Amino acid sequence: MGWKPGHYLLLAVSLYALVVTFAFSLRGRQVAALRQEAMAYRERAAWAPEGYMLPLPGACLPSLPENLPGAPRPYRKGVSAGFVFRQGDACVPVVRGMGVVAAFGGEVVKVDPDFQELSEEAWQALLERVREGASPEEMDLLRGLEVHVRHPDGRTTVYAHLQAPYPGLKVGSRVHRGDPIGYVGNTGLRGGASRLLFEVWEGEPDRSAFLFQGLEGEELLRRARAFFGLP
Repeated sequence: MGWKPGHYLLLAVSLYALVVTFAFSLRGRQVAALRQEAMAYRERAAWAPEGYMLPLPGACLPSLPENLPGAPRPYRKGVSAGFVFRQGDACVPVVRGMGVVAAFGGEVVKVDPDFQELSEEAWQALLERVREGASPEEMDLLRGLEVHVRHPDGRTTVYAHLQAPYPGLKVGSRVHRGDPIGYVGNTGLRGGASRLLFEVWEGEPDRSAFLFQGLEGEELLRRARAFFGLP
């Protein structure tokens, strides 16, 4: 049987319907993907609506070179990966028990609620082992009691030498910018002055670059002020 004009019309209509159906299906997948991306963005914004802040309320950036990222640490042949807030170089008193807050929203991935100081013998043995450099595990011992928070942008912040974590804080806890996470102490220092070591890593601590790595002096401070929203 030969094709009649009506057959061609029916075929054209069928092909058009297939094209429209495919287009709507593709558009639906695109819309779903956009909705999913928007939801993820809103979630990230909810955890950190204003960007990073300093972990000591009212503090300023340290100004002494030895308290800035990149400062040499000769005893382990390395450099400091973060900011050290000490009495006299933070614009606020840095005393034992002072509250420490999350610099950015995210998930707690490390907390040491049962931290125990090393004995004098173990401490001296550790210093001997790290004479030429320290492994990530040894760095954890040198930092004393720590809290680590992983953020939606992939970075991880480290809060070290703490006296104690905030009550109830545990791995998996969600924190917002400015939430309490611990208290200033001097753990890991064998009696040194109270301080807070605050590190921002681009990924996993001690296995990625730290924030402002390779910068120094006024350029480092300028970039840091902009990053933390400081004047």
